[in-house]
Amino acid sequence: MSQRPRVRVVHCDHRADDEAVYQAVCRAVAPLDAAWQRLAGARRIALKINQDKMPDAVVWHAGQRQQLVSDAVVRAVLRLLRERTSAELVCVDTSFYALYNGRTAAETCTIAPVLREFAVPLIDGTTAPVRQVAVPGGGAMFARYPILAALLDADAVVSLATIKNHVFTGITGCLKNLFGTMPGEPAGRPRTYYHHLVRMPYVLADIGRILQPALNIVDALVGQAGQEWSAWAPAEPLARVVDALIAGDHVIATDAVMAHLMGHDPAADWRTPPFHRDRNALRVAAEHGFGTVDLAAIDWHSEVPPQAAGRFFAIATDAPARTWRWQQTMAEQALFYDAHRERFARYAGAYILLQDGAVQWHGRDGAPGVSRRALAHDRPDHAIWFKYVDPDEAEGEQFAVYRQRLAALAEAPPPS
Repeated sequence: MSQRPRVRVVHCDHRADDEAVYQAVCRAVAPLDAAWQRLAGARRIALKINQDKMPDAVVWHAGQRQQLVSDAVVRAVLRLLRERTSAELVCVDTSFYALYNGRTAAETCTIAPVLREFAVPLIDGTTAPVRQVAVPGGGAMFARYPILAALLDADAVVSLATIKNHVFTGITGCLKNLFGTMPGEPAGRPRTYYHHLVRMPYVLADIGRILQPALNIVDALVGQAGQEWSAWAPAEPLARVVDALIAGDHVIATDAVMAHLMGHDPAADWRTPPFHRDRNALRVAAEHGFGTVDLAAIDWHSEVPPQAAGRFFAIATDAPARTWRWQQTMAEQALFYDAHRERFARYAGAYILLQDGAVQWHGRDGAPGVSRRALAHDRPDHAIWFKYVDPDEAEGEQFAVYRQRLAALAEAPPPS
């Protein structure tokens, strides 16, 4: 980066009216000169907004969506872009519920009235064209990915996310928000293919590098601790009122400041809360030369103090020793496959689930129809690796990642 990334956190009461939210958004984005240089000349701007949910499953707190971006913030961002650019605006999303629950994107678009208000079309990623794209620099996890053409054809991307914890990734902000654009089959891969132990943090780093959002905004009026979707933890409600908006010109820097605001160390890694299950995607991205998690290297300012330690947290779904063993056996299976590809040639064009060197399931649609925990049977600590068998390895999986994980695990023995 030629200059330090810039991030601003402004106070905004979660009970504020639309005009007050708009003024707060304006204050947050005003200093982001690098973002506006990219946006000002854009003919088309694609927005990825954290908004997809079944209508009857939306969780509310104090008049705001607890797990999704609020209408007031969406309205403010669209108004601002209309006023400061002449670009065509499109909202791009790939509805999980349309992919896997038989619903339509129109049914699950929680911000549809606001999009109509500003005449912003919703590009449905379940049916939109897809192109294979190489990751600049070669890719942290895969050399290339299927990406929606609507994103690639845009001159600039805006990521508009919600402040939340996540049981798999620890936190979910503007970087993880981009994952919601990934196309499913047949043009893409199943969500679980990328949302996979060991792979996921590296995949997120790659997606961020491909799309490189010009503007990143986090709705931190109201957010959620514990996990991304459920409304309750065993002992307490998960809603968190932060009364803030975050804006940045680099996705990694923006999320690093968000993590700090949540009371987390943005440079922390696996086995340090909230990263119970896998590596910190922000740190992985920084290690691969995309962005920084060093707050001293970011031009940032906040009107809001960080949350108290422990107020935001991620639920640990499994014992640390089991997670360590899953990391180890997942990496071992990937390397076994890489070393014995000829054994799997008969599965060419299909997906396999590999455990202890044996294929536990295979199919062409990437949908086993049974959880991997169930397939593990009497070996629950032995991970099952998910792979599309292609003799040409066109997706270019970086198997060196698995060797690096094994080396790191050897230096950090499992908890007793």
